[in-house]
Amino acid sequence: MVSFPALLVYSLALVVLINRYAAGILLRRRRTVAAGPGGPPGEDEVNDDYQPVVEVVVPMFNEGEGIRDTIASLLAQTYPAHKLRVTIADDCSTDDSYQHALNAASGKRHVRVQRMPRNMGKRRAINRVVRKSRAEIIVSVDSDVVVDRDAIRQLVRRFVSPRIAAVGGRVDIRNKHQNWLTRMQTIKYFFGYSFLKSRERSYRSVLCLSGCLTAYRRSVLLELERLLENRSVLGVPIKYGEDRFLTRQIVKAGYQTTMTHDAVCKTYAPTTLDAYFAQQLRWRRSNIIDYISGLSHVWKLHPVVAIQYFTLFSLLLSYPVLVFDHLRTGTIFPVLAVHCSVMAACGFYYRWHVRHLPSEEKVSAFSLAPIAAVITVTYGILTIVALFTLDCGKWETRRHEAAEEEPALEPLVASLGETVSSGAGEPATQVASAKVRAA
Repeated sequence: MVSFPALLVYSLALVVLINRYAAGILLRRRRTVAAGPGGPPGEDEVNDDYQPVVEVVVPMFNEGEGIRDTIASLLAQTYPAHKLRVTIADDCSTDDSYQHALNAASGKRHVRVQRMPRNMGKRRAINRVVRKSRAEIIVSVDSDVVVDRDAIRQLVRRFVSPRIAAVGGRVDIRNKHQNWLTRMQTIKYFFGYSFLKSRERSYRSVLCLSGCLTAYRRSVLLELERLLENRSVLGVPIKYGEDRFLTRQIVKAGYQTTMTHDAVCKTYAPTTLDAYFAQQLRWRRSNIIDYISGLSHVWKLHPVVAIQYFTLFSLLLSYPVLVFDHLRTGTIFPVLAVHCSVMAACGFYYRWHVRHLPSEEKVSAFSLAPIAAVITVTYGILTIVALFTLDCGKWETRRHEAAEEEPALEPLVASLGETVSSGAGEPATQVASAKVRAA
């Protein structure tokens, strides 16, 4: 006889399965039909006449030589060069990252490297660049990714309405074939972007846009700046979950958010279980904080989006109960066997969907099967650990040191005291402190 915890979790999982996967497939078909000859524009509407000034901000900390690949990919963009600026915001790296960035930017007048006066964390570093920027669109790019040549253009052309405040891209894996763990994450990322966000995207209410590659209206970032500068749990400043927090605040403020699969960047996935579980622990904390904070306003969104939100939150909290219930009754291994079968089926669907890609860009259909066991740790055990460590200020997998305490910026006023190099071969100079009003 099925226990109550198992019945609860399986019921929630069924709702999620229908709402995210089955509905995702139907929505993909609807978009295909809508984009056909003579059909309406569909939800992936574009505007190629919109070409504002864009500034790409790359927050960096101890990235090493890898920052060169990121800068090179941004220099190769198809977006008009005279309307594109790139700023590398070095958050006081303790290795040779700053020098690598300077060398890569040398001779490129639309690329500058800016060193923060102290280690202050990703979001505050970005905020200081946004303050001084005169661009209309700010694109956030992580320092460990490479961006496809057409990515910036694809993001910008999705700003078809003044209500759209943020457009996210798709994140892919660079080291797909390194080991079984990276192959598993390759398929996990595929489902995450191809199906899991389909419902939210349909209503332009995507609640988590990755900082790996997302474009924002600068005016909205300035509007929300004070909220972004002062995040804490039980009085302890936190740096995890910043991308999710920002996206939800944008939606809460009444703006729209969307994403496109045509803007792609690639990042390195964790290659060891220690690194993977550290990443997942950070994500579990982020999920819990975000779900709790969103309870006050997510219900105002479209019912389909709200149902998905509340169902996922309930599933996140109840899954550990299911794991320990099966451990108590000695039925965990049959359950894992069923999960492996389901994951294998998902793997075969993935393989069919990417059949046209070259061999180096896809992995085996069986690569997702190990997640049946891994998920018992990430959702069963790490969720409980996350609940008791929500006030942790560490950045986990990014290996950041704790940010030094610093007062939040005054409204519409920023203090400049950073080391800046234009990237055009000039030596870095110290900018005198001054009060500057945002445009």
